[in-house]
Amino acid sequence: MPNAAALAATPAVAPLIAPERAQDTRLVEGLIDRAFGPGRFAKTAERLRERQRPDLGLSFVAWGEGRAVGCVRQWPILIGDVPAVLLGPIAVQEDRRREGLGASLILRACDAARDAGYGAILLVGDEALFGPYGFSAAAASRVTLPGPVDQRRVLARALGSGAAAALSGPVRPIAA
Repeated sequence: MPNAAALAATPAVAPLIAPERAQDTRLVEGLIDRAFGPGRFAKTAERLRERQRPDLGLSFVAWGEGRAVGCVRQWPILIGDVPAVLLGPIAVQEDRRREGLGASLILRACDAARDAGYGAILLVGDEALFGPYGFSAAAASRVTLPGPVDQRRVLARALGSGAAAALSGPVRPIAA
């Protein structure tokens, strides 16, 4: 029998994860702002997202109890001349963290990118957190971002055989 604390941490209904829609933009931006604050705009990954739109077919919103409780966005990029996607930001409402929702969003986003024919996903984050989902700094060791970044935090996940070997060169945005 689960204890009371475990029951309190478990949502009554698992969130529904659905593709982000244009009308979700304000809600998603609010989630991201609450999770990261205004400091997020100073990050190098934001240089790739500036004046761009996320690919809504590869971006997802988690809905629970009638509200957006989590999101993940993906952005089309080129690594050298190879099409890929930039994953992030990922945000989960504070009262819904530690339920595995972030993991579900990451996995859903990776599956969508693979199904769309992309060979790789890039992100900036902690390898300890994203390593279990197949991301590594080694796979991104020859990738350069447009601005200062700790190269150990530049992570990639190959989505097909041989895709990691092709990851080399500067990263730049492409229109969704």
